[in-house]
Amino acid sequence: MATTYFPPPPQDTQFPPPQRSATTSQSLSDFSAPNFSFPPPQRQQTAPAVNPYTAEANTAAFTANGDLNNPHSVSPPPQSSTPPSLPVHSQFPQVVSTTSQDEVGTFNGGSYRISHRDTNSVLTMQLAMGCPIEAKPGAMVAMSGDISLRGTVKFGLAKMVAGGMTSSIYTGPGEILLAPPFLGDITVLRLDGSERWKVGKDAFLAKTSGVEKDYKAQGMTKAVFSGEGFIIYHMSGIGLVWLQSFGAIIRKDIPEGKTYLVDNGYIVAWNCKYKIERAASGGLLSAFSSSEGLACKFEGPGTVYLQTRNTAAFAAHLSGK
Repeated sequence: MATTYFPPPPQDTQFPPPQRSATTSQSLSDFSAPNFSFPPPQRQQTAPAVNPYTAEANTAAFTANGDLNNPHSVSPPPQSSTPPSLPVHSQFPQVVSTTSQDEVGTFNGGSYRISHRDTNSVLTMQLAMGCPIEAKPGAMVAMSGDISLRGTVKFGLAKMVAGGMTSSIYTGPGEILLAPPFLGDITVLRLDGSERWKVGKDAFLAKTSGVEKDYKAQGMTKAVFSGEGFIIYHMSGIGLVWLQSFGAIIRKDIPEGKTYLVDNGYIVAWNCKYKIERAASGGLLSAFSSSEGLACKFEGPGTVYLQTRNTAAFAAHLSGK
């Protein structure tokens, strides 16, 4: 048989005494009627008063255990006497990695989205009527039928050495998808006309029409040991440049007076000076045993974009060398 429970009494400030029946009034005549007119205990928001001797000792205990019978009350956290510590500013520049979330932006004549990051990145662009985009030949994955494609050939010794004699010009309206030829990420450089960027010959993916792309030669030492070759790109003007990498892309901001060493084959783009220097301290034996020979030493102020994989090292790994 199920038990029947009566509803709880109303939340009044006064409770009336219970009605006594005729059978029980005579048996309880010798006893005084209980007084039920006391109000229910009020919820206390502060700790009960204690004598001064035990006030300090009971403060912590009341803060942690006070009002146990009231589940809706929350005691304030204890105040710490220790002042908050100030943030520690490191003397070394911070490494900022690209995010795995989609990057969305606009430019003069269209919009773009970088998706499927950071090893299978795809650049999707929506172009307005007559808006041109220059991209690396062979980077196109798909495009709408309204976009016109025009290939150009520019002769020159520097272009021939850099492998950039040909280029693809896509003109809107419509959608176009671009992607790197290897597993990697895509990032965007925003040029405002006040600075010039150097970009590796394998790092260029696409650019808007307001960006000028030139071919410049490096010194013989940098050409041999930097991993970027004899000819690199110089980007200037106003617009956007999309860079591709082998692996993820890391942005490194170098403050003035600081230096940062990057192993050859990991550079994507930079806007500061650098020189070739031995990475391992000591003699040739130290450099040989550490497997770290010459590296690129960048000097601040400036920014360097790095890639997390080396194409030459990856090819050697696949060949078993």
